[in-house]
Amino acid sequence: MKQISILGCGWLGLPLAITLLKNGLKVKGSTTSEAKIALLEKNGIVPFLISLSEKQILGDTAEFLENSTVLIINIPPKLKGNLNENFVAKIRNFIPFIEKSLIQNVLFISSTAVYTDDNSIITEETIPNPTTESGKQLLEVEQLLLNNENFQTVILRFGGLIGEERHPIHFLSGRKAIENPNAPINLIHQKDCIGIIEKILEQAQDNKHFWNEIYNAVAPFHPSRKAYYTQKAMDLNLSIPEFVEDIESVGKIIMSDKVEKRLGYKFINNLL
Repeated sequence: MKQISILGCGWLGLPLAITLLKNGLKVKGSTTSEAKIALLEKNGIVPFLISLSEKQILGDTAEFLENSTVLIINIPPKLKGNLNENFVAKIRNFIPFIEKSLIQNVLFISSTAVYTDDNSIITEETIPNPTTESGKQLLEVEQLLLNNENFQTVILRFGGLIGEERHPIHFLSGRKAIENPNAPINLIHQKDCIGIIEKILEQAQDNKHFWNEIYNAVAPFHPSRKAYYTQKAMDLNLSIPEFVEDIESVGKIIMSDKVEKRLGYKFINNLL
């Protein structure tokens, strides 16, 4: 494994690409923004302007995939607000390009949104039952990739993504009537996301039978939403959010035992 292609060099993809470059790999990275091409080049990433839609793929996809044996797909569904894309169609349109390339392995960044909130403990053995449109489309894409015989796939289901400049408390601060105060948090830090991907790529080099697996990835720290966000607001000197107490909370606890045991990964930010 000397070269990797990363479809989506955004909040997670860009620092991931930079880390893989430091590990001695050549990295091709895609963006949908012309303004970001220079940034990718500056960091040593071979840049490509590629845009997926429900009807067509724009950009030099063949060159983007050429000579890479691993593809990391890191583009989330755009299904918030007025955006309501067909994410499944976008990935389905992209798959023939993967099939024609030398790509042997695909790492798909998915989400724990594929599991429903039913106050249960979730493992990789739990049968997904998504209730959101995003979760439903992510699950369908997972199956498209896992069932394709032209390459092998690892599905990585991340919890809520946080990092140095990204944290839900900035959105929740000062808000009132927030639901599910007693639901547990399921978050993961950007550094842990990158560390887990590094572990997967490292072990996959030595084990051809490693692929076609699913991993949940959430920090092993699950206080209630109210307790966690109240404390986080206090730590950052922000307005404390107010929660609705008279409605039963619903949520889930995502377990990441497989990541820790199978990959031997130890979470860096397990207290977030």
